[in-house]
Amino acid sequence: MLVTLSTRGEAAPDLSHLLHKHPGRAQSFDLSVGTAHVFYPADTAEVCTAALLLEIDAVALARSKRYGADAQALSRYVNDRPYVSTSMLALAIGQVFRSAMAGKSESRAERAAAPMDLDVALTSVPSEPDAHGVGLATRLFAPLGWAVEETRRPLDDTRPEWGDARTVGLRLRGSVRLADALRQLTVLLPVLDDAKHYWVGDDEVGKLLRRGEGWLAEHPLRDLITTRSLAHQRSLVEDATSRLLGLDETSAATADGAAATSDRTEAAAETPLHRRRAAAVLTALADTGASTVADVGCGEGALLRHLVADRTFTTVIGTDVAPRELERAERRLHLDEASDEQRARVRLLQSSVTYSDDRIAGLDAIVLMEVVEHVDPERLPALETSVFAAARPAAVVVTTPNAEHNVRFERLAAGRFRHSDHRFEWTRDEFRAWATAVGDRHGYTTEFRLVGDDDPEVGPPTQLALFRRLRGSEDAA
Repeated sequence: MLVTLSTRGEAAPDLSHLLHKHPGRAQSFDLSVGTAHVFYPADTAEVCTAALLLEIDAVALARSKRYGADAQALSRYVNDRPYVSTSMLALAIGQVFRSAMAGKSESRAERAAAPMDLDVALTSVPSEPDAHGVGLATRLFAPLGWAVEETRRPLDDTRPEWGDARTVGLRLRGSVRLADALRQLTVLLPVLDDAKHYWVGDDEVGKLLRRGEGWLAEHPLRDLITTRSLAHQRSLVEDATSRLLGLDETSAATADGAAATSDRTEAAAETPLHRRRAAAVLTALADTGASTVADVGCGEGALLRHLVADRTFTTVIGTDVAPRELERAERRLHLDEASDEQRARVRLLQSSVTYSDDRIAGLDAIVLMEVVEHVDPERLPALETSVFAAARPAAVVVTTPNAEHNVRFERLAAGRFRHSDHRFEWTRDEFRAWATAVGDRHGYTTEFRLVGDDDPEVGPPTQLALFRRLRGSEDAA
C-alpha cells in the first residue's frame, strides 16, 4: 500500500517540517498491521513528495479471524487485504503522521494553519461506481473540495471478459490544510471498503468526531460515512449523528436568532443526551422496583452495560433481530471474562420486537429505548401485541424522539428525521395518544416523563412513557 503527498512552490520546503519526518533519511515504524516506511522521492526547493509505504504481515493477517471465521476457507489466505488501501493504511497514516494531524508546528506555525496546494496519490483504492458510473471515492472526496481522478484498469489485461478491477488508482488535488487532508484520509479510506481490521467500540465515535470536525456534519454522504466508520453499530451511529448535528444539545436559539438563556447546571449541559436518556430509563426502572428486565432492541448493548453493572437486576435479557449486534453486545459486556454467576444473570437472544417471544414473558419490566421509531407504522400493532399482550411485564419503559424539538437543531434540515433509519418521529400529542391508547387496551397506567431540558415552546428532545400494569388486569386483552 502506497500513499504519496506532494506540494510545489513556496510550500515545498515546509512539507517535511509539517510531517515531522526528516527528508534526508528513510524511516521505518513497526505497527500492529505491519511495517510502515516513510521516505521522500523528491525534496527540492520547487517540489517535495513524501511517501508512506505499508508492508502488511500477510501471515499474521491470514491467521487473524477478522476476515473470516473458517480457518480452512481459501479466502483467508487468498485475498487483496495486503495490497488494497483501506483501514490498515488509514491506521498507518494516523500513527505515523500523528503530529501532523494535530495541525501544529513550532517551526512552521503559519504554514500548518493555512491551506496548501496538495497532490495526494494512492494505489489500489476500492471505489464502487454508482448507477451513473461515478466512483465512491469521487463522491466522498469531491464534496470536500478535492479534484478527484480515478484510474480503473481491467482485472486482467489478458482476460477482458473478467471486466474491470474493483480498485482504482486515486489522485486528489486541492488547496487543503495538511492536517485536514490527513484526517479526511483516515476517515474515508475505511469507508471505501466498508471494513475495519479492528474491533469498533465506543471510543471510535470520539475519534470519528475529532477527525471529522469541520466537514463531516455537512457532508452529503454523512450517513454512509458514519455507518461504515462505526461498523453498522446502530447505537454508535445514532450517538455520532446526534453529536454531529448537535442533537444532544437541549438549548436553542430564539426566534430572532439570539441565544436563548438556560438555567441548567454546567454538569447537565456537558452530559450528552444519550447518557441522560439511559439515566432516565434506569430511574424509571428503579421506581418500579424491577429486578428482571429485558432490553428489547438492545443493539450492541449501550443500556445493557448499565443494567449488568447494577446488581439490583437479577436477570438481564437483551434481544435484537440482528445476530451481529448481539455478538457486539457480548463483546462489549465482556461476558467471556465474566464469572459464572455474572453470566447466569445475562442472556442475549435473537428476537424481533414485532413477534411474540415466550422467553421474555412475565418479567418485571421491558425497555424499548429509541426502538419504536425504527418500526414501520403498520407494524406497531404487532409490537403492541408482542410486548403488552404476549410478554405482559409488570412495567414497560418506552423512549422516543420528540419531533417538535427538531426545529432546535440548526443542522437538521426541515422535515428530516434525526436518523436515516427512523420510520417516523412523534410529536408530544401523538406519543401521548398512542401510549395512552395502548395502556387502556392492555390494562396499564401511563406516566409521561421528560428526558433533557424542557423547552417552553417545543418540549424536551426525548419523551418517555412509563407503563405500569394495573392490579387485577392480568387477563386484559
